[in-house]
Amino acid sequence: MKGWLYLIADFSYGEEKIRDALEAGVDYIQLREKNISSAEYLRRAKRLRELTQGMGAKLIINDRLDIAMLCGADGVHLGQEDVPVKDARRLLGACKVIGATAKTAGQARQAVRDGADYLGSGAWFPTETKKDAIPITEEVYRTILQAAPVPNVAVGGITAANGRKPLECGATGLAISAGILRAGNPAAEVRKVRELLQEFGREAACIEREGKCEDSAYDSRQ
Repeated sequence: MKGWLYLIADFSYGEEKIRDALEAGVDYIQLREKNISSAEYLRRAKRLRELTQGMGAKLIINDRLDIAMLCGADGVHLGQEDVPVKDARRLLGACKVIGATAKTAGQARQAVRDGADYLGSGAWFPTETKKDAIPITEEVYRTILQAAPVPNVAVGGITAANGRKPLECGATGLAISAGILRAGNPAAEVRKVRELLQEFGREAACIEREGKCEDSAYDSRQ
């Protein structure tokens, strides 16, 4: 598989659009919900877990380690103000994927030391999802890539039309939200991003953790 198409979703876009994108071919889908109760977050996470079954996409939960564990997600993505990667790894064991946000080379090195499997770095372009996001420069992004030899997905206002720039800098893949789910035809946008990733020949299969789930302090299947 050439490059990662990493979809960031919330149910405000509608379940039908999420399903259409998944059916078109997504490597990772991150559920990122804001301003809802924990109970509703878990309900949506479980529903997305159902949607991803048999589709080949790995389910990642944003911020919420507890929700990721309870819904049986493939992993969690943690920001700088969330549960530290080191502690999340201790709870999840070796079987789950952990991603981390890194906006500097120092943050990238620390995340990898603590057990992160991949990094997300941005914001590349203005985005309505995070209006207060600080833009990243190409220079800073390249230093992050040099500091941490793990997959890195570019994030922040990315679309099929502007995704070339981070890929030219060396991004493993593209994390996209509104650029796919706000489109009239999400499947068509997925295909456009796929073509772009294939053009750059990014060789980055989805992460397969070698550990066993029983190594974790908590098994979500119980």
